[in-house]
Amino acid sequence: MRHAKSKQARGDMTDHERPLSQRGRREAAAMAIPLRQWQALEGEVHVSGATRAQETLGEVAGQLPERSLTDRAFVDETLYTFDGQTLLTWLKALPDEAERVLVVGHNPALLELARWLCAEAPASLPTAAALHLTLPVTTPWSAVRQHGAGLAASLIPEAASHALFQRRAPEPPDPGKADLDARILDQLGHQYLMVRALEPGVMAGIDPEFLHQYRVNLRRSRAIGESVLATARQPTGKQTSKGNKKRSSGNKGLGLNKRLKRLKHRAQVTSDLRDLDVFLDSLEKTPPPLSPPTRRALQRWLHARNREQHEALCQQLRDPGYAEEMQSWQGFLGGRAFRKTLEQLSSKRIESVLSERILGHDSDLAALTPEAPDEVFHDLRKAVKRIRYLADLDPKRHRRFLKGLKQRQSLLGEFQDLCTRQAWIAAFFASAPSLSRDGALERESNAWREVIAREKLALRAQIMALSPLAA
Repeated sequence: MRHAKSKQARGDMTDHERPLSQRGRREAAAMAIPLRQWQALEGEVHVSGATRAQETLGEVAGQLPERSLTDRAFVDETLYTFDGQTLLTWLKALPDEAERVLVVGHNPALLELARWLCAEAPASLPTAAALHLTLPVTTPWSAVRQHGAGLAASLIPEAASHALFQRRAPEPPDPGKADLDARILDQLGHQYLMVRALEPGVMAGIDPEFLHQYRVNLRRSRAIGESVLATARQPTGKQTSKGNKKRSSGNKGLGLNKRLKRLKHRAQVTSDLRDLDVFLDSLEKTPPPLSPPTRRALQRWLHARNREQHEALCQQLRDPGYAEEMQSWQGFLGGRAFRKTLEQLSSKRIESVLSERILGHDSDLAALTPEAPDEVFHDLRKAVKRIRYLADLDPKRHRRFLKGLKQRQSLLGEFQDLCTRQAWIAAFFASAPSLSRDGALERESNAWREVIAREKLALRAQIMALSPLAA
C-alpha cells in the first residue's frame, strides 16, 4: 500500500516529517474495509518510518473496531526508500514464517517492486492505492523470482469511497442551456460518462453508493430516451410511397427503442443486488424481531446472496460485449439520426404527453382500494417515475411540480422495499429448516411478517390519501 496524500514540506520540515493532508486522511480511511476484506491486516504489518506512512496506517486503524493495528506494526526505516531494488532485498530477507505481509511505503519503490514481482501489476500506484499480490505457497521469500507473483486485487481510494469519487467525477452539464435538444443530448452524454466512471467502484463492491448511482444513471438514460420516443415526431424522409414513409419512421424509432431495451436489461441485472444492499442496511439500522442466532444466520445468508449477485454483475462488466454495447450507445447519441430525432421535440408536445400521463396516474390513484394487489402500487410507482423523467426534460418550467413528486416517489419506493423484503424473508426461512427449534423459527417468521404487513398497510393508506397530480 502506498501512503496517502501528504502535505508539502514547509520551512524546516524534512520530507520524512511530512504529514497527511485532509484528503490523504480520507483516502486512508476509505481503504480500511477493503484491506480487512483482503485479510491484509491479519499477518505482519510493516510501515515506513516516514510520518505520512505511519499516519496512513493510523487512519486505517481508526476505522476498525479492533484498534491494536498500529501497536503491533513494525516501523522500519528501510522501507523509507524510493528504490525498488532496496525493497526487493528487504522482501527476500523476510522470515518464511511470515505468510502474509502488508507493506506501507513509497513510490516509485513500491511500484517498481510490484511490476518486478507481477507482470499484471498496474502501470501506476496512486496515493493510498493497494495491490494484493500472491506467491505460490511453497516459495520461500528468499527465492521469489521475477513475475512469480499473481495479482489478486488492485484498488484505489476513489473506487472504495463514492465520496472520494465525487471529487473527480465527470462535471454535470450546464442546466441553463437554452435549446431543449442540446440539453437532452448533454444529459445523456453525461450519464454515459458517469456509468463508465462508476464501473470500477461497482466492481470493487466496497461502497454500495457506486451501485446505486450506476443504476440511477442507467435507468435515467433509458427514461430520458423513452420520453424522447414518446414526444418526438419521427422524421419520415422524402420517400414517395406511404408505406416507405411508415417504414422509415418506424426504423428510426426502432434504433433508439432497441438500445433502450438493452439499457433496461443492464439496469435489471443490478436489481437484486441493490435490493440486498438496502435490506442489509435496514437490518443494521433497525434490528428485526429475531433471536440472535436467527439474525446472524439471516445476515450470513443475505451476504452470501449479495456475493453471488455481485460476482454475476462483475462478470457482465468484464464481458467485452458489455463495453462494445456501451460504446455503441455513445456512438448512437452522437449520430445524425438521433440528433434529427431530438430536433423534432417541442415544449408543447412534452406538455401534451405529460398531461396525458398525469391524467392516467390520477385515474389509477383514484381506483386504488385497500384490497388492491401489490402490483397495482408498483405500477403506480413506475407511472410516477415516467412522469418525473418527462417533466425533467424541461426542469425550469416544472421545478415546483418535480419537488412535489418527491414525497410520492418516496412513499411508493418504501412500499416496494417492504414487498422486496418480504420476498427475501420468505426465501431465507424456506432455506433454513435446520434453524427450527420446536416451532420457534416459524413463530419468529410469522411475527416479523406481521410487523411488515402492518407497515405496508400504513403505507397503503398514505398512498391512497395522496392528492391527484392535476389538482
